[in-house]
Amino acid sequence: MEEQRIAKTHKLVVNNRKTSTVTGVLDVLSFDLNEILLETEQGMLMVKGTDLHVNRLSVEKGEVDLSGSIDSIAYSNVAPTVKQGETFLSKLFR
Repeated sequence: MEEQRIAKTHKLVVNNRKTSTVTGVLDVLSFDLNEILLETEQGMLMVKGTDLHVNRLSVEKGEVDLSGSIDSIAYSNVAPTVKQGETFLSKLFR
């Protein structure tokens, strides 16, 4: 029996440039007060701004809630340059 591939959905909601909810997130690659880099079902997503925070991360559901002053949001199809086998925590504590 042939297995069907179902494309997962990705949604980005920005409220008043202060909060954002993102679904379809595969991984949080990096984050600081000025930039958050997410790997989503639709490619890499870079959020730039000031005083940015990741308020909620649900890896199982693929959801992220962000807050801060959002200045720009950009997508890219470039694959991340993360070493294979590297976990989120190991990236966080480099």
